[in-house]
Amino acid sequence: MNVNSDTTWQDLPRGGAILDAGNAVDFKTGDWRAMRPIWYKDKCKHCLFCWAVCPDMSIMAKDGKVIEFDYDHCKGCGVCVDQCKFEALELIAEE
Repeated sequence: MNVNSDTTWQDLPRGGAILDAGNAVDFKTGDWRAMRPIWYKDKCKHCLFCWAVCPDMSIMAKDGKVIEFDYDHCKGCGVCVDQCKFEALELIAEE
């Protein structure tokens, strides 16, 4: 199901059933977050502990290094910030 700004609640499946596998990427769930993690590249040791604990898979890594954050899906839970021992992550209020 393709959901857009013209979609009404009557168009959605009953009970919020997921009809298509792998559709979570279609929904920008980071829109409602109140806090946002900020990544300081110069402090990062690329230990990937933050990546391992992110419940939303919003920390993007390549070749064993953090490369960016997917803020479209990050919910601002702060788990990554709590995990970082190098102060490479900080949680700030979303604007």
